[in-house]
Amino acid sequence: MLRLPRWSVRRWLVLAAALAVVVAGLVVVWVARDGERTRLERALEVVPESTQRFSWTDWTAVRDTVGTNVDAGSSAEDVRSFLLTAYDRDLTATTALDDSGPAMQTTLGFSPASLDWELFAQGSDGALVAMGLPEGYDVAALRDRLRDLGYSEPDAADGVWDAGTDLVSRLGDGSLTPELAALQIDDDDHVLYAADQASYLRGRADAARGERDDATATAAGALGDPPSALLLGGDQACTELAMSEADDADKVRAAELVKEAGGVHPLTGFAIATEPGGGVRVAMTLEKADQARADADSRSQLAAGEAPGQGGTFPDRFRLGKVSADGTLLTMALEPRDGQSVLSDLADGPLLFATC
Repeated sequence: MLRLPRWSVRRWLVLAAALAVVVAGLVVVWVARDGERTRLERALEVVPESTQRFSWTDWTAVRDTVGTNVDAGSSAEDVRSFLLTAYDRDLTATTALDDSGPAMQTTLGFSPASLDWELFAQGSDGALVAMGLPEGYDVAALRDRLRDLGYSEPDAADGVWDAGTDLVSRLGDGSLTPELAALQIDDDDHVLYAADQASYLRGRADAARGERDDATATAAGALGDPPSALLLGGDQACTELAMSEADDADKVRAAELVKEAGGVHPLTGFAIATEPGGGVRVAMTLEKADQARADADSRSQLAAGEAPGQGGTFPDRFRLGKVSADGTLLTMALEPRDGQSVLSDLADGPLLFATC
């Protein structure tokens, strides 16, 4: 057997120790960087690149905020009560599962009462719901349940379980959303995907956004860890929030207000989110930093005035807090008035201060 000289052994031991430190350092750096990304930011990576509307619900945070003790063993009535309470707190405006919750609990064995998070992704190519499964969730039992319910079983573990919309409409009490017609289980990431078309799920992995540095990611990074949030791509923001949806009189008044405020620039992205303490944060991305700085003033003025197309004024709905521009990102802090559901109200147009 080859024997190394004593000095070589010591040198190799030192080198090995040094390499171990470097590797450990790299691991710590990677974990730290990954830890800097919020749950929302990580969830954005798994949905299709074509997504233009991202509806986020952190069910763990919603349950904590509401203070309702529900889980996988709760009754359908308990789930219904929890969802109603969350609705009253303006925490479920972004979910695709609220009407289906009680039936999901009893039929599928998972629901907003036990899911970790949900991201409803809608785009020109289709829509899917990504759902974070809770730690320790029995995925094998889920597969057994789907098999018993009549979902067709895929050949591979990461294949698509397909029930079709007809079968789903007959399951439970008939209130399951068609988005649960096809399911795909990602064992590695502990994520469950759902869509109304099995074909859309089969191409999901290849079409995923992955880590991206775009307007959506920028807006998401400004939201922190919200219980619920809506993010819109620039084209979608202009479609859903534009004053073009208002009647003629409101369009004329809106144009006057925009002119008085000094004008606004087109958005490349828009996001609005609830905060754990009850506040609401709006994030807008623009093409250039000077546009964001200019719009910080004009959009602040618009957000503090009349709300043509919606009725009344924005101050009727919220108190405007800090408005800041950082690069191409513009953020607004809103404090809802008592009884006002600000996220629900501002998630659909026509919305003056988000106008394109």
